[in-house]
Formats: sequence, C-alpha cells, structure tokens
Amino acid sequence: MAPRTTDAPYRIALISTGGTIEKTYDELGGMLANKVSVLDLLLATLELRGVTIDRVPLLNKDSLDMTEADHDLIADTAEIMSRNHDGVVIVHGTDRLAKTGERIHERLEAKGGAKKAVVLTGAMRPYEMRRTDATQNVTEALLAVQVCAPGVYVAMHNRVLQFPGVVKDLKLGTFVRAQV
Repeated sequence: MAPRTTDAPYRIALISTGGTIEKTYDELGGMLANKVSVLDLLLATLELRGVTIDRVPLLNKDSLDMTEADHDLIADTAEIMSRNHDGVVIVHGTDRLAKTGERIHERLEAKGGAKKAVVLTGAMRPYEMRRTDATQNVTEALLAVQVCAPGVYVAMHNRVLQFPGVVKDLKLGTFVRAQV
C-alpha cells in the first residue's frame, strides 16, 4: 500500500449490522438480544487521531437471522461506501460473517476488483460482557482498514485474513483459512 500523502483525516465508513458484539442484556426477558447499537459507546473509549468515522447503521440482527437479501444489502452498501471513503469496516455477527465476506468479494471482483480495503469484524462475546473481545476486534479492524491493500478481509483475535477462503472454526472460536 502506498503511504498517504495528505494530512486529511482517514475517512472510514463503519457499517453496523448487529451480531453478538452489539447484543445487550434484556433484564425483563432475561436474555441477550440485538435491540440497540453499542458501537458509539465502544468508539468513545478509543483514541482515534487522524480518523473520521461515518457510522452507517444498516441492520441490527443476529447473523443467524440474516437472509440472502441482507447479505446482498451489506455487500451493496460496502461497495457504495467504498466510493467516497478511504476504507470500510463492517461490524457483523460471526456466524454468517464469512458468507457476507465472500459475497462482498464476489461483488467487487465482478466490478473489476476492490479499490479500497473492506474489513469485517465481530465478537464472540458481547461488548457488555466483562471478558469481551469486542473492543480488541473493532480496534484491529480500524487499524487493518488503514494499512491493508485493497481487498476484503476479516480482522479478529490478532489476525487479518483476506477473502476468499476464510471460514469460522467453531472449535477455535475464530476465523481461519479454509482447508482445501
């Protein structure tokens, strides 16, 4: 990736789709659910010098509830946001994150390839939990989108993997390269 030659802030579109990272505890129902976004609270804890984040609240769903139309909507929105931002970060549920990553990769390849970095991330434990991985994963995604070459990636658990060929390893609880 070529070094930046401007002092202008790095513009990141942050698309939120829900998932575990954004689940909150419903005291009346006694369960975790996607009701409100917690990303603004998480972002407020980070030192983000030289970065401007444009929040795009697209969905607030558990990824297991996502439809084909939802995956298409996320892919279309990522492509549109990449036109007028320096990079795109997508907060997504981990159960269907790989499917959305593949869909975005396919869409961008059909249009001549990615022109910017698009980075998906999520969490295995909600932001509200004491032992969450949410803050680490969002921080990693915000850094990865600034340093990765154009393409589609997942950034989680101290790793950045490029699509295609990324899958969730249910035993490890993270993303890995698919075994061929």
